[in-house]
Parts: sequence; structure tokens; C-alpha cells
Amino acid sequence: MSDPRRPGGRPLPLLLAYPLLALAGAVWHRQWLSLAALALLLGLLLWPALRARRPGAWLLWMGLSGAMAWLAARGLAALALDAVPLLLNLLLAWVFGRTLHVGRQPLVAQFIEAIEGAPRLSMPGIARYARQLTAFWAVLLAVQALVLGALLSCQVPGGLLARLGVASPWPVPQDWVQAYVHLGAYLLLAAVFVLEYLFRRWHLRHLPHLGLYALMHRLAVRWPQLIRGRNRAP
Repeated sequence: MSDPRRPGGRPLPLLLAYPLLALAGAVWHRQWLSLAALALLLGLLLWPALRARRPGAWLLWMGLSGAMAWLAARGLAALALDAVPLLLNLLLAWVFGRTLHVGRQPLVAQFIEAIEGAPRLSMPGIARYARQLTAFWAVLLAVQALVLGALLSCQVPGGLLARLGVASPWPVPQDWVQAYVHLGAYLLLAAVFVLEYLFRRWHLRHLPHLGLYALMHRLAVRWPQLIRGRNRAP
């Protein structure tokens, strides 16, 4: 089993580096930092295939990175980077929400099965809570996508409305918007994750729980299998 802390293991340090590079590029107006953040994000999304040395994945990564370089040469890399957190929130909201259909296993239930095993779902209150939590994350991510869209539209200068020649009804300083879009939005999700874990331990206090470190470690180790749909714990 690979160690997520090693450079050759799961790319968790790179995942943490992305928002920092994105924020630095936006605040200091350095196009090369924005470009590096975009290339890093693409690499993270394609990580399993890149690590397996699949030619198609490498060609796709180099082609998309080249497109980002073209945008940077025209001063548009920062604009493309601003859209990434919004699109990620929309994508994740859809990923959570689509598993709420009748007859499907909610995504949080899939996580529980992968991390703690199928018997965990049969414990009192677990299956119902898993469905409620899946719905909660779907709504939270969708709402945050709307907030990000509003902020990026209303920021001054450089907002979407300003680029279209329309006066912003709610002028928000660019530095504030960029700080939230590229760092605050991620910190909010991390804080909600921790707060939900604490609430879960209280709400389901009649059941044993994994420690927070063990929970995050198992999730980090199992995430490639989850993506491929192989969600059963070994």
C-alpha cells in the first residue's frame, strides 16, 4: 500500500499546493503562478492515468497545459483559474446529488462501505444519516457555487459584469473575492468537514467511531478505488 505522504504515493501535498499557488497568482498578479496552478490541477485530476504512464493521459495533460499557456500569453489565465473553483463545486454537487435517486446508494454510504465495511451501514441510524449527509453536501456545494459566481461577477475591478461594461450592484474588492475564491472556499469546506465529524460523534454517540486521523487516512488511501466504483473495504 502506498503512503499518501510520500511524493510517489497519493498526491496530497500537491492537492494542498493548488489553492496556495492559485491565490498567490491572483493576489500578486503573476500569470506564471496561475498557469502552474492550472497545470497542477489538471495533473491531479489525471493522476492515476499519468502515474500508470498512459500515453493518452500524458498527451491530454500536455495539450491542456499548452492551452493554458496560450491563455496566459494573452492575459486570460487568471480568468480561467477563477472559474475552476466554481466548476469544481458544481461538479461535486452533481456527484453527490445524482446518488440520491431512489434505488441508488448515496455517496456518503459508499464512503462508509469503503472505509469501514458494509456491516457499518446496518448499524442503527447509519444508513439514514448517510443519505441526509449526502443531501447536505450536495446543497452546500451548489450554494457555494452560486456564491462564487456572484462574487466573480461583482468583483471590482476585473469582475464579469465590469468586463461586460455593466455596473456591479454589489461592488466587492478584488482582493477579498480572490482570497475567498482561491482559499476561503476550500477552508470553509474543510471546516464543515471537521464540524460535521464532531456533530456525527455526538448525534450517533451510541456507536463507536473512527478517529479523525484514521478516517482521513483511510479515505486518502481508498479514493482511487472509490473513483473507479470499487467501493468495498478490503
